[in-house]
Amino acid sequence: MARLLSVNVGLPRDVAWQGRTVHTGIWKAPVEGPRKVRRLNIDGDGQGDTAGHGGEQRAVYVYQDDSYRYWQKHLGRSNLVPGQFGENFTVEGLADAEVCIGDRYRIGSALFEVTQPRVTCYRLGIRMEEPDMAALLVKHGRPGFYFRVIEEGDVEAGDEIVQVASGPESMSVFEINALLYLPPHPRDRLERALRIPALSGGWRHSVVALLEQKDNPATGNAGLGPAASPPPAWHGFRPFRVARKIAETNSVTSLILEPADGYPGTVASPGQFVIVRLGPSTPAMTRSYSLSSHSDAATYRLSIKREAHGIASTYIADELRPGDLVQLGAPRGSFTLQQGTRPIVLLSAGIGVTPVLAMLHALAAEKSLRDVWWLHGTRNGREHAFAAEVRELLAGLARSHSHVCYSAPDPSDRPSADFDSAGHLDLRLLQQLHLPKDGDFYLCGPAGFMSDLTASLRSLGVAPDRIHTELFGAGPSLTPGIAASRKLPAHVPPGVPGPGPMVSFARSGLNVCWGPSYANLLELAEACDVPVRWSCRTGVCHNCESGLVAGEVSYQPDPLDRPAEGNVLICCARPQGDIVIDL
Repeated sequence: MARLLSVNVGLPRDVAWQGRTVHTGIWKAPVEGPRKVRRLNIDGDGQGDTAGHGGEQRAVYVYQDDSYRYWQKHLGRSNLVPGQFGENFTVEGLADAEVCIGDRYRIGSALFEVTQPRVTCYRLGIRMEEPDMAALLVKHGRPGFYFRVIEEGDVEAGDEIVQVASGPESMSVFEINALLYLPPHPRDRLERALRIPALSGGWRHSVVALLEQKDNPATGNAGLGPAASPPPAWHGFRPFRVARKIAETNSVTSLILEPADGYPGTVASPGQFVIVRLGPSTPAMTRSYSLSSHSDAATYRLSIKREAHGIASTYIADELRPGDLVQLGAPRGSFTLQQGTRPIVLLSAGIGVTPVLAMLHALAAEKSLRDVWWLHGTRNGREHAFAAEVRELLAGLARSHSHVCYSAPDPSDRPSADFDSAGHLDLRLLQQLHLPKDGDFYLCGPAGFMSDLTASLRSLGVAPDRIHTELFGAGPSLTPGIAASRKLPAHVPPGVPGPGPMVSFARSGLNVCWGPSYANLLELAEACDVPVRWSCRTGVCHNCESGLVAGEVSYQPDPLDRPAEGNVLICCARPQGDIVIDL
């Protein structure tokens, strides 16, 4: 008979870890007597990172006494105590292989429903003093599970656990956990999982992504990693010749590039980017640039804005000549134009115009009958690149709409001819334009523009999955639970350079030699203040999955499911020679 052995609670605390401060609620301790269980929490309990833990679907975490005994033997530990795994309920019975998603249980005067397995993160490794613990729980099929609170009530150690309903499809916690994290993700089981109403929204989203992946050639795990896209057409770099160089404005230069190795290129999807190696310097400058026109296999167009202190952009504008060679990685990226009949809204600011301009080229080439909205912001006519090109493309579309904002128009700039309004693309303007809320929105520009416009669109009722974004430069960090600190530009780590191979962070424009003091590429990136995204740090969650443009890596530990072809899990990878990463 199943029984509640211990009720464990704890409020978040700050913990020192690897020179940083982690705010976490993983430390739980048993309490005596009855405790009230509420919709979001047990009285006296809390979560440090509410984005990744807690909430209605993850109100109570359950772990089994049998798993305690298993880990004591496997880890050679005798000091494990109730709450050690951050669980609220330590229970007798309720094995992961027997409990099913949607099962309901009465404990004390409260009623609970099983919603999902645990999603483990690095904080369990801190609590257990075992860095690989997040991976071990999944690999050994002992994740534990979450309850949703159907009826609030009191619970107490010693209470009997009575099953009152069985979940449809009879899919166990063990089975659902393996379905997401371990290949091969069978279609029939994915479809069964979606027929379980109690399955949490986050888990359901991942299952849908895996199902959609079955219908395209993408590799990797779309339920965990970046949005699925076809593998890059080639690995590493190929030589391309500068066929033409065009001054679009005083600050924007376009390069027309054609393959120089006797082999054709590949048709890029509208919105994709390439990694470019430039210059005679050693090591070469490595940068990331979006393709700015609808490409074919013969030529690519890149359009680069000269930045005040940009070494690469200055080299392109002042020194690169027609006939010169540059090295290109294959087109990559999932910020691409989606097929369908829904309206298309293309929003950009400054040089963020380039990927959405490629999308506009594609729509014009196919003479699309979709509603197409072009919204662009720049300072003035002198900085308004591609103005005539965009007008020509829009004129060829049957249902096009356009609005251009100048934030600081020159006296010579003509209202209603060169631009439509003075100011910025903002919520007020979006409200006035009456944009189609059921459309697909594609945004590219500076970080502030992206965050403001995304928030504005959501406030207007646009669904989050209809808002697609691309950010130039390094992307936003994801370091869950880490206390905020002063943001520093990417830099070479202090001390003597390592003796190992060269690691190039393409978006950050940084080249660093690998050294033995780093356990993995994630640690090297952190030492350089390169923006990174991670959660488990053991090859489970795929939050750290990044583009591997060139070179080879080895893994320690081996990830549970491989990243997409052309990508790398930096949290458990080491370079096996010079490499280039899209970070």
